[in-house]
Amino acid sequence: MPFSLTRRSALGLLGLGALAACAPSTNTPAPAGTEGLKDDGVKEFPLTSWSFNEAVTKQPMTDAIAKYSAANAGVKISTPSYPYNDYLNQLLLQVQGGQLTGAVQLDVAWLATLAATGKLLDLKSVAAGLDYAPAALALGQSGGVQYGLPWTFAGIGLISNTELLTRAGVTSAPKTVAEFEAALTAVKGLGGGIVPWAGMTKVDQLKDIIPWMWEFGSPIVAGNKVVIGDDGSVEALTWYKKLYDQKLIAPDVNRVDARALMSQGKTAFYEDAIGGKATVTKSSPDKDLAAKMVPIARPVKNSGDKPRHLAWGQVIAVVNGAGAAAAANYAKTVTTDKAYSIDWFTKTGLPPTTTSGLADPVVKNDKFANDFTERIGANSSASPFWVYPQFSQMEKVLAEEVQSILIGKKNPKEALTSARDRMNALIK
Repeated sequence: MPFSLTRRSALGLLGLGALAACAPSTNTPAPAGTEGLKDDGVKEFPLTSWSFNEAVTKQPMTDAIAKYSAANAGVKISTPSYPYNDYLNQLLLQVQGGQLTGAVQLDVAWLATLAATGKLLDLKSVAAGLDYAPAALALGQSGGVQYGLPWTFAGIGLISNTELLTRAGVTSAPKTVAEFEAALTAVKGLGGGIVPWAGMTKVDQLKDIIPWMWEFGSPIVAGNKVVIGDDGSVEALTWYKKLYDQKLIAPDVNRVDARALMSQGKTAFYEDAIGGKATVTKSSPDKDLAAKMVPIARPVKNSGDKPRHLAWGQVIAVVNGAGAAAAANYAKTVTTDKAYSIDWFTKTGLPPTTTSGLADPVVKNDKFANDFTERIGANSSASPFWVYPQFSQMEKVLAEEVQSILIGKKNPKEALTSARDRMNALIK
């Protein structure tokens, strides 16, 4: 299946745009407007990112900036960078303190939070007439304003190690939760320190429970109110706690740990965004690991249910200030010009966001990218918390209460009801 927006995948991905359109109001200040996009003659600007802190993306970022500077005489781009886990807090401090301008790399989950500062520019005029895939363009919007230009998009989903599964006698991808649990039990029987599923159990990544609550029937948010503590969410956490107690998942695991386990051939399943493959394979002693990593659709509670995944993507936004027009032009070029986006895909595995980029043979002929898009990206939805500027606090509350379930301090109903009440208090 070619890696393009087929009818099936387009419908699934366009659901992200529909969700954004139906999002509740968050009283976000008006954007800085378009006056900051008038050319002020300033050709120097910073590109703030977390990618310069990561081995897989540092050199490709360096290459893209060097290429752009060579093609645009006089342009100078500095590269402040923060680690991903500290990035949002550092960015907020810098933006609110008036110490940061220029282009900024953003996880789509952070867009409403940064927009609430009133310092991001409206990039609607920059995006006009470009061939961004509609769903990708929607990921750069908050409150109907185009705050970001989409750089890459997909979802977060399960990636399997087919060699371990074959050794355990699992010959096909599990389609239901019951089949998934049976596969995990079979892998556990291999011994040798193998963790059947490197599911998230550290607080910093327990937001991964969101799509599992969807699968068990919880809407999570309804009518601008958090509703967890309902039957679906309680059932999901009761199941997750059972796997934890049976040692089918391990304590103290976050995304970094899970990638390390997959890299070492010590787990049959872990969850990641599409770009995680490059990180995993780069550090693996198994030079054939890439061929063994296969994305699978999230197992569903009942046969015939729709798999659900959490959307994932990155945008480039522009903070109002000197050099904003130059920063916006850079953002437009690297996200739409195939000379940049296809090179970025080749080096990082991160897919482009334009229809022409998605249709390029280099992308269409990548089996992992095709499988990931069809099985995960096509069934991805934005987190119901992302529309709230307080989303990070809300996710932290959820993670704390989920961890209290895993370590046995609270039962699922008690913990999730507490999470519901604490999160709803943050919305007010």
